[in-house]
Amino acid sequence: MLKKTIAIVLLSAGAATAAPAPGFAGPDLSGVYTCKGMDAHEGAYTGTVTLELVREQSTASYGSYRFKLEVPGYGTYPGEAAAHGTQMAIHFALTDQTTKDYGTGIASFTRTQGKWRFKKFYYEPEFKGGNHGTEDCVQR
Repeated sequence: MLKKTIAIVLLSAGAATAAPAPGFAGPDLSGVYTCKGMDAHEGAYTGTVTLELVREQSTASYGSYRFKLEVPGYGTYPGEAAAHGTQMAIHFALTDQTTKDYGTGIASFTRTQGKWRFKKFYYEPEFKGGNHGTEDCVQR
């Protein structure tokens, strides 16, 4: 009889925590950004970042995003990002996977003169034996 009582308590506790998540209430960082970067191996570069909020996968102050970086002469780096307020973690990978040019970044957003801006640091564990860099980006 004790096992049945415990099972009922556990089921009741599980049902209480299964309430629907609140809608997205964080800042929408979506947009097209013009970027200037500095890569430890490749040097200075320019690029365009596109961020698109995935509202159905975002909740409270947590945002889910599609990410795409386009760098002339290098290619396209699609990925995904997860944000909490104005802090964002980003995963990206060059479409040419033979280069092992992929990594993870962290970005901090600020808003000035009505435009979002972000500074990103990234780490690439396998590109040319390991790599890192920075980007400064301004919303168009």
